[in-house]
Amino acid sequence: MSIKIGTVTRRSFILASGAAALFAPSILRAQALTAVRRNLSSFLTHEWQDHFDKIGKGILLSDTKSKVLQHWTADGEMRIYPTSVPISDDLTKRGYTEVVEKRVAPGWAPTPAMRERNPEWPAYIPGGDPLNPLGSHALYLSWQYYRIHGTQDTRKIGRKSSNGCIGLFNEQIAEVFARTPVGTQVKLL
Repeated sequence: MSIKIGTVTRRSFILASGAAALFAPSILRAQALTAVRRNLSSFLTHEWQDHFDKIGKGILLSDTKSKVLQHWTADGEMRIYPTSVPISDDLTKRGYTEVVEKRVAPGWAPTPAMRERNPEWPAYIPGGDPLNPLGSHALYLSWQYYRIHGTQDTRKIGRKSSNGCIGLFNEQIAEVFARTPVGTQVKLL
């Protein structure tokens, strides 16, 4: 028996229905998989008005759960950057602070607590050294030892990998650095 295009016979209908029934579970599974959003938290954004009374010189809002930094300039422009965040909750400081200093090619010295945990670490690494964990630029916060800075190790971005600071790709911290005056408000969530 031959089947003509455009003609549906009982036999062709049964064959097509059987094939559809065989593949339906895999089609449904594929549809279910495309609906899953595993990185939903990475797209979570905040409104600055929920955290600050006024925009002032600008705002840096770091969400340590979604590993993202939102930056608003004084004129209200907002940009989002992926970050590294502290390895554990005991290293994570949350709350309000501000940018008190900015440095290009900052030198790095481990904190006393870091030296205690890692006595083999050097006492100081100068700026520009490829081993310097502060990367190309750093924004110093009013909290002692806490920074928003670049990183030479790009594998850290998007992970819990720091000893307390917020890290960005060097290219992105350079952009934030250029747009952030001293006095910019900061909140770590």
